[in-house]
Amino acid sequence: MLAACLTNVAYADEYSDVNQLIRTGQLIEATRQAEVYLDNKPHDPQMRFLNGVIQSTTGNPTQAIAIFTKLTEDYPELPEPYNNLAVLYAQQDQLDKARTALEMAIRTNPGYATAHENLADVYAALAGQAYSKALQLGSTSAALSPKLALIRELLQVKLKN
Repeated sequence: MLAACLTNVAYADEYSDVNQLIRTGQLIEATRQAEVYLDNKPHDPQMRFLNGVIQSTTGNPTQAIAIFTKLTEDYPELPEPYNNLAVLYAQQDQLDKARTALEMAIRTNPGYATAHENLADVYAALAGQAYSKALQLGSTSAALSPKLALIRELLQVKLKN
């Protein structure tokens, strides 16, 4: 029993170390430590998630999407990978994919407030697209321009990881 507790503490320290490196911008070292850890425990969901965060932070959205997608396949009960996928999709203006990922995050954990907030932001972005399209098609509604302006103001805030 004691050995198991010590092992969990050691893993917790490795997660904390990688998290700290990410927070302080030491992404090369964070990548190295995550890769070393994953060489020994390739299926560990928490370190795989952190590796996805690193990839996202270092400007590798394709790799991050692959990591988070694989996590949703291997651990469909975890809402966080769905949320992070949604953020990446939204950054690429793939709002339907972002919406679907957030709906899955909420389905797995209905109390996940960040996913609810992000879903609201995606709905606002989709509304903005619809208002813009209506204007392009020549809508004469006087309420349309103020609605679009309000949506654009709301969308100045980015989705949260």
